[in-house]
Amino acid sequence: MKKIVLVSMVFAVFMSFCSCGEQKDEKKKADEKPEVKLAQVETRLVPQTETYTATVESDVKNNIAPNTPYRIEKIYVEVGDNVRKGQVLVQLDASNLRQLKLQIENVKMEFNRTSQLFSVGGASQTEYDNAKTQLDVLTTQYAQMVQNTQLTAPISGVVTARNYDSGDMYSAALPILTVEQLNPVKLIINVSEVYYKNVVVGQPVDIALDAYEGEVFAGKVSIVYPTVDKTTHTFPVEVTVANKNQKVRPGMFARATISFDQIERVMVPDMAIVKQVGAGDRYVYTYKDGKVSYDKVELGKHMGEQYEVKSGVEPGAQVVVAGMSRLANGREVTVVK
Repeated sequence: MKKIVLVSMVFAVFMSFCSCGEQKDEKKKADEKPEVKLAQVETRLVPQTETYTATVESDVKNNIAPNTPYRIEKIYVEVGDNVRKGQVLVQLDASNLRQLKLQIENVKMEFNRTSQLFSVGGASQTEYDNAKTQLDVLTTQYAQMVQNTQLTAPISGVVTARNYDSGDMYSAALPILTVEQLNPVKLIINVSEVYYKNVVVGQPVDIALDAYEGEVFAGKVSIVYPTVDKTTHTFPVEVTVANKNQKVRPGMFARATISFDQIERVMVPDMAIVKQVGAGDRYVYTYKDGKVSYDKVELGKHMGEQYEVKSGVEPGAQVVVAGMSRLANGREVTVVK
């Protein structure tokens, strides 16, 4: 029993010595300055580009419908058909038009007879004027009815909607057809007010579409709206895209990229960027007078092996690019090559 107690005491003394040794090693390790490698940040002119999302729209969109309800006799086009300006697209019920035409023929015969009598003194000026007025009124009414019963294309474009079939009764709920001009097309983007002075009509815009991955379409600014939204602090800009081959279609999702002026920015090696755990914030360790500070940065574009830094690092500063694992804000460090 005495032997067991003696062995236990010896083991406890041994463990105590080991524990003290480990604590001394840990303290010595903690007191040592971490070794770090530094890089001096540089500045360069960086093109300022912004990308905006939008939906493609037709440049002109016309809904084809009569002024009053009519029965539809014939629709001559289908969705997807190309139509030219002035082409007859829809024939509406013309029964009243045909009756009016017969009436005009009878009135015209009566006018001709009155005109002949008037020329030889067999009819008065009043009779002649009344006959002429009646013919003129009916002729004008006929022309108006022709416009309402024969619906033509107001623009050259593509039929993008057909809401009725031949024989249906038109109601004001929906147009009979929709015709859209696809050359050119346009999109509306909302640009931050800080760029208001940088956007001008004719400015080039690169357009990317999900439907054509890797392909870039050339656009240009066609309208800069004159007011800024007081809630979002953005202003609308209309971008026009030439679309001769009609590849770009209304409804497509688009990304519009505009280049503004170049700005001199601080460039930091991407190895210096530290992401804070559990958050999206980015930091760098900046070295000065033997110590490092943990500084939050606002990043811009990633260019090669460097990040554009909008704020958080001053020009000429030195940042840590290796040896960050033991660093903390305000800690002294040893710089190694």
